Amino acid sequence: MFRTITASILMMSSSLAAAVDAAALSREQSVAVDRYVAAEMARQGLPGLALGIYRNGRIVLAKGYGLANVELNVPMSADSVLQSGSVGKSFTATAVMMLVEQGKVRLDDSITQYFPEAPAGWLPIKVANLLSHTSGLPAYDTPELQKPRGPLDIRRDFSEAELAAALATLPLDFKAGDNWAYENSNFLLLGILIHRVSGQPYGEFLQQHVFTPLGMSASRVISDLDIVPNRVSGYEKVDGVLKNQEWVSPTFNATADGTLYFTVRDIARWDRALYGETLLKKASLQTMWTPYPYAGKQRAEGYGFGWEIRSINGQRVVEHGGSWQGFTSHISRFIDDKLTVVVLTNLDAEHSYPEVIVRGVAGLIEPELK
Repeated sequence: MFRTITASILMMSSSLAAAVDAAALSREQSVAVDRYVAAEMARQGLPGLALGIYRNGRIVLAKGYGLANVELNVPMSADSVLQSGSVGKSFTATAVMMLVEQGKVRLDDSITQYFPEAPAGWLPIKVANLLSHTSGLPAYDTPELQKPRGPLDIRRDFSEAELAAALATLPLDFKAGDNWAYENSNFLLLGILIHRVSGQPYGEFLQQHVFTPLGMSASRVISDLDIVPNRVSGYEKVDGVLKNQEWVSPTFNATADGTLYFTVRDIARWDRALYGETLLKKASLQTMWTPYPYAGKQRAEGYGFGWEIRSINGQRVVEHGGSWQGFTSHISRFIDDKLTVVVLTNLDAEHSYPEVIVRGVAGLIEPELK
């Protein structure tokens, strides 16, 4: 089946919705990108992929490859709606920083100020620790906790209060600020914090303050119930066989650790906003893109607030990857080149590697990034 999909990728891509700035992407580069993406899709066995390339906040290429729905033979396009995975964390962090700029939240506040029901062990944890994964909170999304009839059964609905209470029963992994560990628990709590401070569920807050102002018309929190035009199907591989994504309760498709829908066209608008002060002041953005210190050390590379900060061949990169329910994603913003590459796929994280494709595409556009 994947040979059939791969053979049709190049033919299909030429007829799909695409936006190309010929001055920014030569024909040779465009052909090279298509060939590279097709080869990687074949190698990884991807059903479909959406690619966005932006220069200085403007679309250079927005394009779909392969299939958005294998059962119905629907092609992927630039308007296909895929899940964000943890790329959504950058949106959550932006929402928190908006509240900081409004004076409603302070980064050095203990989170017990927003979670008065919290155990005493949470007192040293600051809002900044949640944003930077330096809180010491343990994982809430382990197979043991989320198994049927487990304390956080992934097929059962929970209120926000119940989620926070369940997390509060788990022992901390380390003292806040002493170490770094990427845990979705941090952003789950940030979503609840946004609701408690603003009076709006985190998805509604994003809709009002980010998506609508930027014209991100396809972006929203995941919903299995609502009709979502151009929604893509997510897939998993089980013993080498393609399967539909497993069902989870609506609770776990509405947490702030990465449960958004968007398109590569919408992400172009997001990328453009990050070059100016449409959403946040420059100082706030710089804070988000600076590795947060832990264990008494400031590092040149690491994790800021909802973004990873790295250097590739001496070029500064802020980026994030994600996966959830048969989708994987990656965005890299190459700051020095004012180049952004986004890859969204509809295959699970054990079999899909969008970061590899992002790196390869960036190297075709800017050789120093190879």
